[in-house]
Amino acid sequence: MSDIQDPPSPAELRLRALSRSDNEGGAIATVPAPHSDHTPLSPAEFVQLRIRVIALENMLIAVLAEGSDRQHQVARNMATYIAPHPGFTHHPLTIEAGKHMTALVDRAVHYRTIDS
Repeated sequence: MSDIQDPPSPAELRLRALSRSDNEGGAIATVPAPHSDHTPLSPAEFVQLRIRVIALENMLIAVLAEGSDRQHQVARNMATYIAPHPGFTHHPLTIEAGKHMTALVDRAVHYRTIDS
C-alpha cells in the first residue's frame, strides 16, 4: 500500500480556507498579535486601519475588474457561503460581510465596463 495521498481538490482547499475564517479571515496565526492583550486601538491606529481597509478594497476592485467571469462567480459563491456554525444564529456583522463582498464584485464589474 502507498502512503501517498492525492492532493486536495480546489473545492477542498477553498473549504479549508473558509473554515479558518473565524481566525483573522483565514490566516493562521504564527506570532502573537500586537494587541493580543485586547488593548483597544488608539485613535491613530484606528485611522490607519481604516486607510488600509480602503486601500485593500480598492486594490481588490482593480484586480477583480481584470478577473474572469468565473472568478467573479467564485467570489459571489464565497459571499453566500459565509454562515454561522451549525446551531448558531446569523450574526449581523457576518451577514453584512457577505453583502459587502458581493458589492465589491459588483463595483469591479462596473469599473470594468466604464474602463473599457
